[in-house]
Amino acid sequence: MADIVQHGWEKYLYALQKYPLRTKAITAGVLAGSSDMMAQKLGGAKSLQFKRSFFMALYGLLYAGPFGHFFHKLMDSIFAGRRDGKTLLKKVLTEQLTSGPWNNFLFMCYIGLVLERRPWSAVKARLSTDYPSVQLNAWRFWPIVSLLNYRYVPPQLRVLFQNLAAVCWGTFLILSSKKHTPVLKKAI
Repeated sequence: MADIVQHGWEKYLYALQKYPLRTKAITAGVLAGSSDMMAQKLGGAKSLQFKRSFFMALYGLLYAGPFGHFFHKLMDSIFAGRRDGKTLLKKVLTEQLTSGPWNNFLFMCYIGLVLERRPWSAVKARLSTDYPSVQLNAWRFWPIVSLLNYRYVPPQLRVLFQNLAAVCWGTFLILSSKKHTPVLKKAI
């Protein structure tokens, strides 16, 4: 079994080296879809809604993976060659004040508009009531993830690490979304 895992990891690293954007996008898609399935099961679903998970996988594939790829390239160019503690804190702060709030906003919109098929007015109302607490919770979770990511994870694996953390965060957001909102339309 260890040989199979080792071989799979080597193939993944090769794909990451040869096709970084594609590999990160596919990985993000698989993890986003898995996150939704986990949230469904933790939320008490008797059977999985695969169409819903497919749309979450599309979010990861078309947005989260590519965004992470280009965001980390940008961060590496802005802070090129610097690895001291002050730079590490600047990276974490930059990420938490830029991509963090944007990604939470977009994810909440995606859940409301695409997964739950709510009208924009309902999504907008949800954002005005829930976004501040979501972002405050994000600032409790993501700075630790970012700190570990920039300090200990090699650059080529940072998007993977972030996507693994996003499985937990996405599951939390999906469960929070379902818990606090009455169903307006049948979800996907």
